[in-house]
Order: sequence, then structure tokens, then C-alpha cells
Amino acid sequence: MIFFEIIKTIVLGIVEGITEWLPISSTGHMILVDEFMKLDVRDEFMDIFLVVIQLGAILAVVILFWSKLWPFHLKHTQIKPFFEEKGRCQGFKRLCNNYIYVDKILLWVKILIASIPAAIIGLAFDDQIDEMLTGDMRAFVVAAALIVYGILFVIIENLKKREKITDLNKMPYKTALYIGLIQCLSLVPGTSRSGSTILGASLLGTSRTVAAEFSFFLGIPAMFGASAIKLLKFFLDGFSFTAYELMILAVGCIVSFIVSILAIKFLVSYIKKHDFKAFGWYRIVLGVAVILYFVLM
Repeated sequence: MIFFEIIKTIVLGIVEGITEWLPISSTGHMILVDEFMKLDVRDEFMDIFLVVIQLGAILAVVILFWSKLWPFHLKHTQIKPFFEEKGRCQGFKRLCNNYIYVDKILLWVKILIASIPAAIIGLAFDDQIDEMLTGDMRAFVVAAALIVYGILFVIIENLKKREKITDLNKMPYKTALYIGLIQCLSLVPGTSRSGSTILGASLLGTSRTVAAEFSFFLGIPAMFGASAIKLLKFFLDGFSFTAYELMILAVGCIVSFIVSILAIKFLVSYIKKHDFKAFGWYRIVLGVAVILYFVLM
């Protein structure tokens, strides 16, 4: 019995790892897979699982892009000279100039600016979002979002003009905020967080590489925040994890982490030679197939 549940969890981890970073909606795919292959767990735990499993995926981004994200290059042997400076202001200035990557600090400022809108909307409408994730119409909501954004991907790629922003560090703060506002659309199941942010960034004139990388980085606060909120509500409601559920959650996170590394490397390589239209057509075909299935079943 447990063996089959672990197999199901591995499948869900693979689906999460692939779809979290490709602009095809991870939550949408997880919901659809759950329609055909349900885990033998409580509904309350499944709601947590669908979100927290993303932590494995986000860890892959942190590891793969550590050199672009970690702003400090200060070794413990270099701290002492700072305290030996005669003038503390002079010492602090030297510390910043020599041991802190200012451009990476500024990148994190842009990430946080872009994360604020979705955080506010997500907290304000958390219950309504949960209803879309668990309601009877969730499959049709997912299907509609898949089709609509698939069409937008095709249209935007056909209309794409000259890329104005080809360096992530040179992205204006205003552009980061606009991308963050567009990310709010991803709160609808099936939209895709990466899909909405990549679409938004492309509309605002970024290169595909910049759009994809900024989307990856936006996932860090978004997924940690969403997971923290879900876990907090879970425990505040008086629930707790069983050993079996912890095992299921651990397996899902580990599998999604491993698969995410492969998926991210694939996408980074793919967009150097191709556009996003293939993902748009995939979304359209899958959305239509889902509607036909649930209408005819």
C-alpha cells in the first residue's frame, strides 16, 4: 500500500519539477494529475502538499543560480581588518566596496519590489484562491487558464519587438514592479507563475533569457511565502503531520528538486535558440483536452 503511494508521490514530484519552471502551470498540472491519481491522504494535507512540494523546486534555483544571487564574498579572515580600521565609516565603506556585490543587492531589491503585489493579493484573497484549488469547477478553471494564456503566448511571440533589456542587472525598478503586478494573475490555478511573469517581462521588452531568470528568482519569495502561509494555517487549525505524511512530503520535495535542476537547465538552453510559442500551443491543446474529457466523461 505504502509502496504505491510512494510511486504516486514520485510521479507528482516529477510533474512539479518539470512544470514549475516551464511556463505551463505546475499547480494546474498537479491538480489535473490528482484527478486521475489521488494520494491516499487527508484533504487538508493534500492542500499543503500541492504548495509545499514547491520548496524542492525552489531549492534547485537557489543552488543553480547561487553565484548570481548571493551578494557577499566576505571570508571570516577578512572581517578582522574591518574592526581594526581607525575610522568606522571608512572601514564600513571599504567593507562594502570590497566584500559586497552591490549589483546583487540591487537585484534582490527588484525581486522584493516585484514580490509585494502578489503577496498582498494572495493574503487578501487566500480563501477564494483555496476555493478555486479545491472546488468542483477547478478542472475547468485550470483548462480555461491554460487556453487563454497559451493563446497569449503565441500572439505575444508573433508581435515581439526589439529587446530593450538584455541584462538583468540593468532592469529598471519600474519594470520589476510591473512584472510583479502581472505575477498576480498567476494566483488563478492554471495560469502559471512562470508563464505570467515571462509573458509580462516579454511585453515589457526584456530578452527571453532575462525574462526566464527573473521569473526563476521571483519564485524564491513567492514559494517560500506561500508555503509558510499554508503551513501556518495548517497548524493554527489544530492539524499536525503524521510520520507517513512527512515521508510523502519529503519524497515529493526531493524528487521535485532533482527534476527541477534538469528542467531549468533545459529551459535555459532551449530559449537561447527558440521562442515560447511551443509552450503556448501545448497549453492550448492540453486545455481543450481537459475540457473535452470532463464534458464527455
